[in-house]
Amino acid sequence: MNNINWNYPTSIWIGKNRIRELASACKNLSINRPLLVTDEAFSTSEIIKNILSDLKTKNLNCKIFSNIRGNPTGTNVMDGVDFYKKNSCDGVIAVGGGSSLDVGKAIAFMVPQTLPLWDFEDIGDNWTKANSEKISPIIAIPTTAGTGSETGRASVILDEEAGLKKIIFHPKFLPSIVILDPTLTIDLPKNLTAATGMDALAHNLEAYCSPSFHPMADGIALEGIRLIDKYLIEAVNNGSNLEARMNMLAAACMGSTAFQKGLGAIHSLSHPINALNNVHHGLSNAIFMPYVLTFNKDVIEKKILKICNHLEFKNESFDEFINWVLDLRKKLNIPHSLSEIISEKDFDIERLSKMALSDPSTITNPKKLTLNDMKIMYENSMNGVLFNC
Repeated sequence: MNNINWNYPTSIWIGKNRIRELASACKNLSINRPLLVTDEAFSTSEIIKNILSDLKTKNLNCKIFSNIRGNPTGTNVMDGVDFYKKNSCDGVIAVGGGSSLDVGKAIAFMVPQTLPLWDFEDIGDNWTKANSEKISPIIAIPTTAGTGSETGRASVILDEEAGLKKIIFHPKFLPSIVILDPTLTIDLPKNLTAATGMDALAHNLEAYCSPSFHPMADGIALEGIRLIDKYLIEAVNNGSNLEARMNMLAAACMGSTAFQKGLGAIHSLSHPINALNNVHHGLSNAIFMPYVLTFNKDVIEKKILKICNHLEFKNESFDEFINWVLDLRKKLNIPHSLSEIISEKDFDIERLSKMALSDPSTITNPKKLTLNDMKIMYENSMNGVLFNC
C-alpha cells in the first residue's frame, strides 16, 4: 500500500449576498491594499463595480488587474506580479471564472519567488523550491460553477513558448477564504453555465474513477455528481434559481476537492486542445467525456454502477450511464464530436496525442495509456464514434 497525503479545503463562506462580507474577509487576513484579479470582459461588470465601490467605502485601497486570456498564460501571471509590486499590494482577491482564479492564485504565489514560474510545474517535488513564507493571502470568489479553482492547490497556465498547458502547484495556492455567493452567477449565459457545469461533472467523475485510494474523496465526488444531475439543467434553463446556482457552486467546489485523488484522460485530451485550439476547457471536457468513459469501460464499470445506484437509475448499467451523459450533453446543446468545433486542418493528431500522453492527468487515468490510445480517443472524438459501442 502506498503512502498518501489527504488534504481538505479552506474556510468557505456560503450563501446569498455573502459578497457583502468581502471587506471583513480582507480584514481577517490583514489585507489593506488588495489586488482584484479578473478578466477584461468581467472587469466592467456591475459585480466588479459594486465590489470596488464597497471596498472603497470600507477604506480598502483596491487596484484591479484584468489582462487575462481565456486560457491564461505565463505572461498574464508575470504581468500581474509586476502590477502587484508596482502598487504595493498586500493580498489578492480573485473574482470570476477558473482563468481569473488561476491567475490570481499564481500572482499571489509568484510575488516572493526568484525562480521562473515554470520551475514550479507539478512534477516531483518542484513545489519545495518555493519561498513559502511570503506568499500573499488569497480570497477567491467564483462567478462560475465549474473549475473549482477556489478550493484547488494549483493553477493551469499556458506556457506560450512550449505551447503547453502546465499545472503549477504549491499547497499555499489554496485560498485562505472562499466566498460562494449564488447571486454572482445568475447572469452567467446559458452556454457557459452548461460548459462550466460539465467541467464540474468531469472533475467529480474522473476523481471517482481514479484508481488512487481516497474514500473521502470518493464520497464527495459521488455527491457532487448527484448535485449536478439534480441542478445543472435547472441552472441552465432558469438562471435566476438561486437554489440551483448554489448547489452547482457546491458541486464545483466538491469536484476540485475530490480531484486531489487524480483525474484522467478527459483532462489529458482537453489540455492540448485548450492550448493549441483555444477551446473552452469545460466544453472540451464535455465533448471528450463519453469517448474516454467507453475507452476505460473494462476497468471502471463497477464504479459506474455505483454511480448509477447513487443517482437512483432504474436500470443500473454502464450503457445506461453513457446514455445519461449523452442525453445531458444533448439537453445542454453540447456538440457530440470535436469536428463540430475544430476543422480537420487545425487538428494535429500527432502533436496533440504526444502532448496528451505527457499530461499529468494521464498518470491517474484508470487504464494505463499509450500514444496509440490517445490517437484512438482523439480519432473517435473527431468522428463521433464511441469506443466498443
